[in-house]
Amino acid sequence: MRHPKLCSLLLLLCCGLFAGALPARELLVVGTSFPQVYERNAAGDFTGLAPAVLRRLAAELGGELRFELYPWARAQRMVEHGEADILVGPYRTAEREARFAFAAEPFYQDRILFYAHVNRREAWDGDYASLTGRRVAVVRGWIYGRQFEDARAHLQPVTVESVSNGLRMLVAGRIDLLASNQRNTQPYLTAPLQQTITELLPLIDVQRGYFAFPRDPGHDRLRESFDRAFFDLVASGQLARLAAPLGVSVP
Repeated sequence: MRHPKLCSLLLLLCCGLFAGALPARELLVVGTSFPQVYERNAAGDFTGLAPAVLRRLAAELGGELRFELYPWARAQRMVEHGEADILVGPYRTAEREARFAFAAEPFYQDRILFYAHVNRREAWDGDYASLTGRRVAVVRGWIYGRQFEDARAHLQPVTVESVSNGLRMLVAGRIDLLASNQRNTQPYLTAPLQQTITELLPLIDVQRGYFAFPRDPGHDRLRESFDRAFFDLVASGQLARLAAPLGVSVP
């Protein structure tokens, strides 16, 4: 003979047990390879400042983290369309603010410079008008600061797919200048290339990198939780301590 009340109670208990066993929501973190900020080593582990920060804040974010690498344009589209939860490292611009919900504060900063061949040292005094007729290269999808972006149409720069590609073009004499950030470029400037390529001053700009989230309301709580936890990370000095051994500059 069945006992309806007993069956109902058992069903509720089972539901409660299974509900308690459900895994935390998975948070998909995407970006492209940024030296010291977001990388994957030979063992397949994600390293750099971004994974270190997110792992430190994982409990406050309320989900298990899954890191993935994609071409930069694709990573941006994934977050823009809500197919991923967190974008690593974009610089903040008005155009990007229309596509992403940025964290309240940046987590790293970059020095942006021109690079030139030592035997074809180009004059650079900070005046973009002086670059007329020069073959200036930029990395696809990168932002270089307000002054550079204002001058971009006038410069009509050559687009390269990567920093390494741009450096090879400099060595071959196919371009005169490469606009890049110091953090991404330094790992390539090993001997003998460091004797061949030189940095030019003044700086193009200093850009700050952020975490960004989809703009849909479903991600508002995640972003707000991140901002609260990240504020405490900065105030306690933990961000600076995580960045120091990586050689990453923080704001």
